Amino acid sequence: MLKKLAIIGALTIPIFSLGHTASAAETTHRVENRESLYKIGVKYGVSINQLKEINHKATDKLAINETLKIPHSIRSSDKDLLARIVHAEAKGERYSGKVAVATVILNRVDDSSFPDSIREVIYQPGQFTPVSNGEINKPADAEAKKAVNEALALKGQGNGSLFFFNPDKTDDQWLRQKQVTTTIGGHVFAK
Repeated sequence: MLKKLAIIGALTIPIFSLGHTASAAETTHRVENRESLYKIGVKYGVSINQLKEINHKATDKLAINETLKIPHSIRSSDKDLLARIVHAEAKGERYSGKVAVATVILNRVDDSSFPDSIREVIYQPGQFTPVSNGEINKPADAEAKKAVNEALALKGQGNGSLFFFNPDKTDDQWLRQKQVTTTIGGHVFAK
């Protein structure tokens, strides 16, 4: 009987410890000189608003050597897909336009009129030309990846753009009737 209890005890300990280690380790960041919530948000691809919330910050002020908890970001597969659509849609546009394209996708995920995931928004039928012409399947460049991280950092701080179009490439009157939020390079952004 004592031998059975010892075996059960030996099996129980690894099971409990596996359950404990299976939870994701918390990511932290030690603040260095000249860092800001913005720079940290871009580095990790996480929202500045989430950084403030998880670290109970009422302001953007940081102290050198302060340790910040880093909230979870989107899955790497979603980040890659988002970077690929940015690369395909905004190739040749300035960097700010690439950030704005990524922001439109993120805004759509948060808007009840659109699907609830990055993948579903991007693959929603008839929404993005690079999906239908296969350009979405090409790898993203470093600038598109950085633009995605910046859009994630600025999430919730923009002007709510849900659409973008190039007026030289479409005569869609429905899009042209939307409220313009900004124009960047060849793209008009609207809601």
